[in-house]
Amino acid sequence: MTNLNTGASPLYYARVAGFGLLLMAILAMFSNFSVLEGLIIPDDAAKTASNIIANEMLFRSGLISFVIVLILDVLVAWALYVLLKPVNKNLAMLAACFRLVYTAIFGIALSNFLSVLPLLSGAEYLTVFTKDQLHAQVMLLIDAFNNGWLIGLVFFGCHLLVVGYLIIKSGGYIPRIIGIFLILASAGYVIDSIAHFLLPNYTDYKTIFLLIVAVPGVIGELSLAFWLLIKGVKVQQRQ
Repeated sequence: MTNLNTGASPLYYARVAGFGLLLMAILAMFSNFSVLEGLIIPDDAAKTASNIIANEMLFRSGLISFVIVLILDVLVAWALYVLLKPVNKNLAMLAACFRLVYTAIFGIALSNFLSVLPLLSGAEYLTVFTKDQLHAQVMLLIDAFNNGWLIGLVFFGCHLLVVGYLIIKSGGYIPRIIGIFLILASAGYVIDSIAHFLLPNYTDYKTIFLLIVAVPGVIGELSLAFWLLIKGVKVQQRQ
């Protein structure tokens, strides 16, 4: 059955959501591991600044990738809403809202990076600040990005919770096991974000929290992406 508003079939929305989720994962991994993990040294401002200056195009590419991820987040929120509203329209709308709020917060957090290169490459700043002060400013911007992202991930976790619940309640609309993993991932995101702010020795348990987030998150989100791309035709059976 086609959608009355756009004439597009549920399979179309399944493909949009699946492709968006998969491309988003690829771009996010590139930005995270090549830029955030590869260039930024949390306890060494001078080395971080040197890495960014020496790899300016990589840094810029990472920012562009994150911007594309923001656009994909909006598309995925829209497509998942259309797919899940037959299960419960109000909850599907709530899930979309949680993802859009996360996207907005992440976009605001990402804006901190826009000032990093001007600070490091602008000779005029050296007349006001020393190099060490500029490097400290850069680290403050990076910390502001990280803190904003952590807050946003709480909303993202809430999004996954609602999506996972809708999948479980869909009666086979989408495999229940995917919904279970998404709920586990939602708990991981929320717990990890809260732990960042509550535990002064968070770094001592960083690996444990990473596993709590990454394992169900990767399994749940990638399983959903591939299922929508490969088996999304089953969505039509619900319409």
